[in-house]
Amino acid sequence: MKTRVGRRLPKFTNSQASLVKGSFDFVGINHYTTFYAMHNGSKSLRAALHDYISDAGALTIPFNGTEIIGEKANSLWLYIVPQGMRSLMNYINHKYGNPLVIITENGMDDPNDPSISIKDALNDEKRIRYHNDYLSNLLASIKEDGCNVKGYFVWSLLDNWEWQAGYTSRFGLYFIDYNDKLKRYPKNSVEWFKKFLN
Repeated sequence: MKTRVGRRLPKFTNSQASLVKGSFDFVGINHYTTFYAMHNGSKSLRAALHDYISDAGALTIPFNGTEIIGEKANSLWLYIVPQGMRSLMNYINHKYGNPLVIITENGMDDPNDPSISIKDALNDEKRIRYHNDYLSNLLASIKEDGCNVKGYFVWSLLDNWEWQAGYTSRFGLYFIDYNDKLKRYPKNSVEWFKKFLN
């Protein structure tokens, strides 16, 4: 990393480094999807971009040859790969000594399609499968693998304005009618979560 990032890395004195090392309260993870990764040693890409993508020294892609990693959600970058949650928790456990982890965001989106009735939009079976499968993998990482996960937050409670996608994407458990004073309607996933939590 020092070689790739160079002068853009902050510099710490020994005293500052000792204060920072191991000083976090928990690790917060936004986890939506999983990609295949491969080494990217391209110096030309690194020289041109100077950003976190090139800093990683990896190329990430959603396919391995012709095989897609998982079912597609609405966002271009979002594939449904529930086992990636368990793999990530185990990686953090083994690499960093099993710190306390909170999943700060996890969810999938449907398109904001005006041709679909509100009644049909509330039938979000794909979202229910997504959360069931991701939470099952998260639970297995805790119960079977001993990962120290203490919290989980769904993205999102409500449909909202998304970075890069605006209102074209619906992540919410509640449907927001943008054409009728932002009325809120619970999707089927709300009832599923109530039962799941009990």
